[in-house]
Amino acid sequence: MERRSPVPIVTRTRLTVGPHTFDALISGPADGELVLLLHGFPEFADCWTEEIHALAEAGYQAVAVDQRGYSPDARPEAIEEYTIDKLIADVLGVADALGAERFHLVGHDWGGMVAWTLASAHPERLHTLSVLSTPHPQAFYRALNGGGDQRERSQYVRHFRLPGHVAEQSLLAHDAAGLQAVYRGALSEQQTRSNVRRLAEGALTGGLNWYRALGEDLQVPAGEITVPTLYLWGTEDRASGREAAELTAEYVKAPYRFVPLEGAPHWLPEVSADVVNPPLLAHLAGTN
Repeated sequence: MERRSPVPIVTRTRLTVGPHTFDALISGPADGELVLLLHGFPEFADCWTEEIHALAEAGYQAVAVDQRGYSPDARPEAIEEYTIDKLIADVLGVADALGAERFHLVGHDWGGMVAWTLASAHPERLHTLSVLSTPHPQAFYRALNGGGDQRERSQYVRHFRLPGHVAEQSLLAHDAAGLQAVYRGALSEQQTRSNVRRLAEGALTGGLNWYRALGEDLQVPAGEITVPTLYLWGTEDRASGREAAELTAEYVKAPYRFVPLEGAPHWLPEVSADVVNPPLLAHLAGTN
């Protein structure tokens, strides 16, 4: 009988960056190339559990962070503390805390927005960029204002930005029925309950503040990408449409691979790891 290698142990750690301390999951050899994984809304670092295992088995040091607003000790109150420049600084600070001058960056949803923007501003820090679901910010902006279906897909963003904590009230009402509906039954009951519990305990406002810190035009500043890039997009993604996904190629001036995942939903890290991990590992290894 073939012996299977043991699943790498995933441990919890805490990383201090400036005045904030971030909760994180870590696995893999300490001398492996660092892979930082950035979650989206409304998710936490553990959305990457299957990817962390695969990366660690391949010899990488994989680290997923509960980002600003999600980690209890990295949850400032002011909305202006959630601008994209501060979110990028957090990621660079985490890499510095881990002793990595360069690293691989993987992002999903809002984590993808941060990843695109960081890659355009600090290409010297990255080996590779991998983004799940989220198109390049400029591709998204063009699609949002291009007369297609992206504006309808993004109506929830306007709701999240309403003053007076309207979004929190609607999402948490009736035993958080609205928040549970965001996942559309894609996640397991256990994962959904865990996410809802942590969001209700204080992370929800922090996560929504990422949207509130955007300008009125909802534009995230990001330029051309000059590092090798992988972009994975599910054809059943309700938040990001095909137009923005296909426009993304225009903003990558480096080796680029776009992989549409037929029938896959928005929640790629949690439910589509089996189709995410093979191209991700190939990309990191430079074998695409």
